[in-house]
Amino acid sequence: MIKESVLLESRTLRSSVLDRTDVLDRVKVLSLLPDGVHVTTAMVAAYFGAAVEGIRALVHDHRPELEASGYRVLSGTELSYFKQLSGIRSRTPSLALFSRRAVLNVAMLLRDSEVARQVRVYLLDMEHLARTQPVDNPGLTEPVPSMSVSTSGSPTSSAGRSYRCSTP
Repeated sequence: MIKESVLLESRTLRSSVLDRTDVLDRVKVLSLLPDGVHVTTAMVAAYFGAAVEGIRALVHDHRPELEASGYRVLSGTELSYFKQLSGIRSRTPSLALFSRRAVLNVAMLLRDSEVARQVRVYLLDMEHLARTQPVDNPGLTEPVPSMSVSTSGSPTSSAGRSYRCSTP
């Protein structure tokens, strides 16, 4: 199994698991802005129990990667429009927004956060399970012989195998 520290170092591995944003809410509930899609830098910091300046420094160091994950900074008319739609009452000239994918990306980059570490561990546990399950039927884990009924009405074992669904 891959160690969680590998996510801190490998951009390729991080990008391969960015669709697993459900992991965020499994570790800790992520509060979203009224638009139901984005969070601010302060909200990201609160989620991870980190300083806002630490999140800003992380963004500075990894901006292209985070932008590819959905991080963006709004200003001007775009910000005005966003404020109207989401009901935000702020006089700030710009607003940094993170999508859920960008928040997950932060979790894979943030070193000194217990919540970020838990997200990485949970994420890798789920990936490990996904890779060890049969490809043709990923919800099934335990092989059992399948049975068919012969023309005489008695059960006979077939040559193929089926899989019993395990309960989580």
